[in-house]
Amino acid sequence: MSSVAETTAESMPETGGFAIPANVFAETVTSVTHYTDRLFAFRMTRPQSFRFRSGEFVMIGLPNAEKPVYRAYSIASPSWDEELEFFSIKVPGGPLTEHLQKIKTGDTVLMRKKPTGTLVHDALIPGKRLFMFSTGTGIAPFASVLRDPETYEKFDQVILTQTCRETAELDYGRQLVDHMKTDEMMQEIVGGKDLFFHASATREGETRGERITTLIENGKLCSDLGIEPLNPETDRAMICGSMAMLKDTEKLLLARGFEEGANNAPGTFVVERAFVD
Repeated sequence: MSSVAETTAESMPETGGFAIPANVFAETVTSVTHYTDRLFAFRMTRPQSFRFRSGEFVMIGLPNAEKPVYRAYSIASPSWDEELEFFSIKVPGGPLTEHLQKIKTGDTVLMRKKPTGTLVHDALIPGKRLFMFSTGTGIAPFASVLRDPETYEKFDQVILTQTCRETAELDYGRQLVDHMKTDEMMQEIVGGKDLFFHASATREGETRGERITTLIENGKLCSDLGIEPLNPETDRAMICGSMAMLKDTEKLLLARGFEEGANNAPGTFVVERAFVD
């Protein structure tokens, strides 16, 4: 996910001719996976001193200019991971993604040191079920939350949804959930709790081809999964995706009695407003 706003770093005269400012880490890419001509993921080294809460985002950039462009990216890896993972869209001509999509193992990525964000457990009051609604690369912060032991300590059921244009764009989420259900260490994290994944592609022949807002409104989301309807008394929700999806999903939750939360005032749902697809 890329942020609406862009920032530029202070002048950096040595990482190959370029000094790194005190508020920036310079990390090494360890792997890159291209899912489609629009989506890719990469992993990089994690600074020993870097701490974050699962679901937060950071500003990242590349050492390709005197004043590199930085954009906000959700950290897709959980807070316990030894590396950092990111899931990104490819934007032709984008100030950052035009170049970021071409990175290879061994390349350097810059990262500002301060993580932030609202898609964290601290912003929600206790509940029984956690819904994570995403479109496109909005699934990235949920890839982090989904692999965090705290998620399963706090909730009995965890429901992840992702809506994309094409079926192939759902592969990242499907592989993630498959790994959660088959990997021995991940199974220990889930600890026998219920984990559901609802995927839909709006432009291809998926059996569940509706938008997530439609699936919530007509009740098909819960009926498809065989679970009880959304209930603010027991359910908590996180939302990340396109601006239109954020607004529409928020409106649906508010109409059902949910209340938006924040780090300093927990509620029954939270929205990440820093991103657009």
